[in-house]
Amino acid sequence: MRNFENLVEAINALKKEGYTYDFNLLNDCIHCQELDKGFRPETFEVEEVLHFEGADSSPETRSILYVISTSAGEKGMLLEADSIYNSDLSEELIQKLKIQRP
Repeated sequence: MRNFENLVEAINALKKEGYTYDFNLLNDCIHCQELDKGFRPETFEVEEVLHFEGADSSPETRSILYVISTSAGEKGMLLEADSIYNSDLSEELIQKLKIQRP
């Protein structure tokens, strides 16, 4: 696992490595607006998970960066605030991202 000083450094380095797409969470998939395409859990892999804390280390300033590749070859990132909990996510998506329910 790589160590980055901060979130911006990680995003910039990963973009240089070809992880250029931005993914967002939907209830049963991750979605790339640029591609106008959703990816169900069985169609993508989480290659790396990076955790970052803000200056004050409070839960509100924590974030998680998922480094993702799809079975079709698209590479990108999914950024989530650690304090965000979405109960509408499918169990398959929760397992794929290894999200811990409170």
